[in-house]
Amino acid sequence: MKEWIKFLLLAILFLVCFYFPLSIIPFKGPIFEALALVQWYAREHVLLCLAPAFFIAGAISVFMSQDAVIKYLGPESNKFLSYGVASVSGTILAVCSCTVLPIFSGIYKRGAGLGPASAFLYSGPAINVLAIIMTARILGLELGVARALGAVGFSILIGLAMHFIFLKEEKNRPKAEGFKTTGSKTERPLWKNSLYFLSMVVILVFANWGKPGADDTGLWPLVFHYKWYITGFSLLALAYMLFRWFKKEELGDWVSATWGFAWQITPLLFLGVLVAGVFLGRPGYEGLIPSSAIKSLVGGNSIFANFFASIVGAFMYFATLTEVPILQGLIGSGMGKGPALALLLAGPALSLPSMLVLRGIMGMKKTVVYVSLVVIMATISGIIYGSLF
Repeated sequence: MKEWIKFLLLAILFLVCFYFPLSIIPFKGPIFEALALVQWYAREHVLLCLAPAFFIAGAISVFMSQDAVIKYLGPESNKFLSYGVASVSGTILAVCSCTVLPIFSGIYKRGAGLGPASAFLYSGPAINVLAIIMTARILGLELGVARALGAVGFSILIGLAMHFIFLKEEKNRPKAEGFKTTGSKTERPLWKNSLYFLSMVVILVFANWGKPGADDTGLWPLVFHYKWYITGFSLLALAYMLFRWFKKEELGDWVSATWGFAWQITPLLFLGVLVAGVFLGRPGYEGLIPSSAIKSLVGGNSIFANFFASIVGAFMYFATLTEVPILQGLIGSGMGKGPALALLLAGPALSLPSMLVLRGIMGMKKTVVYVSLVVIMATISGIIYGSLF
């Protein structure tokens, strides 16, 4: 299929979701709730959240230096630096548990240590700037902060655990596989690339800065008042950098990579939202699954509820950001706060397809250990969070 046809189909999908007249539907129920949820998602989150995230993801895939990966994530790199870089890398990625696999495979096979690579593998899909904003805006500030802290902490702990469990194999990898850098250099200095990425992150963050509550004072309402000035300035700065620092061929590669992310993620995103609406409805409205059934499985803060949420999340496939509307529906139907966090920490990072691919990349033993660590830690975190809040 030609790219312009794909773009046309995607544009039509978005416009239909955005403008569909729900008032013409003569009945209420799961189908209506699904369409209403999709329309809300299209109007509130696609242009300001998804579009900037796609451009950031495309830039990472085009301009990230492979030598830098080995330098900062390799087996012989500084451990504090390597785990720090890997654990926060997800804050600028907008990838799902399957999309992150090629990147993980690349850095792992090019010399990244198992520990930092595992930290990146978890951090990439589990947390990003967009996920933080959307979780905090839609599900509440407490859950958004807990997700951010939990994901960064998880990535470090999981990476360290994988490193020490397979320490003997890790020590032999550099010699066995002969890792080395190529010594290549990028044309632009680091500070230019850093400003380029920073400008896009600023656009994403401040364009989605939520409206403060009536009782909010201080920095939040002040930033909200000036958010479009900050966003506009960052957009102009980005335009200047693109015009002065980048070649036409580079910009073409960037746009092509960005489009690849958009075509790969957007249809799955809308499908995920649609399915969430059918089965779970919107907050306060019933879908196919009654609230009583959800409350009996993931209501409260029992060990079973948190473990069940972690297991289900680990095996389900979440396209990037679909976990937010799905959790919104679950919480509205009676899901406890602890199990909600457990699903947030296990779900986006894993899926059955990703487990199958991971087995081919790092073997069955390492895959089983990695999956087990994610499920166990998500369960424990859910129990602790549920008891506190």
